[in-house]
Amino acid sequence: MEYLLVILGAICILVGVIGSILPGLPGPPLSYLGLLLIHWTRFAQFSLKMLLIWAIIILIVSVLDYVVPIWGTKKFGGTRAGVRGSTIGLIVGVILLPMMGIVLGPFGLLGILGGPFIGALIGERSAGQDSQKAMRAAFGSFIGFLAGTFMKIAVSVVLAFYFFAALIRAVLN
Repeated sequence: MEYLLVILGAICILVGVIGSILPGLPGPPLSYLGLLLIHWTRFAQFSLKMLLIWAIIILIVSVLDYVVPIWGTKKFGGTRAGVRGSTIGLIVGVILLPMMGIVLGPFGLLGILGGPFIGALIGERSAGQDSQKAMRAAFGSFIGFLAGTFMKIAVSVVLAFYFFAALIRAVLN
């Protein structure tokens, strides 16, 4: 049973790191679940204080992931249409490009990075913003998206480090 928890934990950690980049997968919460799964085995024992602190960090990062792109868009003069467009652009970029057979390479990167920008630009233009304001708001949305993504990646990678360090330590002892 313990080995099953470790395998499930490793899957959660890996999917959590991937989910920090792709929309629709709650990256940091999945990574935290992976940490909890290994904690419930003999391979790793984390303190209750550490687990609670990480739970709070996960909650804060999850909330900020939604707030930062909105803040970035508004800071650069955008509207809710720009935020919605940014989200739709990301989803379209991540889902449609792989369906068209473009999984890796510059077009895959374009979908992940360019989708939010192009979506925000289209959203702002459809809301009646002139092209200069729309471009500025799209840039703000893009910066907010990148900031949220980097926060999620950082948290998930640190949790992956704790997971695999504890596993390696247990195996070597």
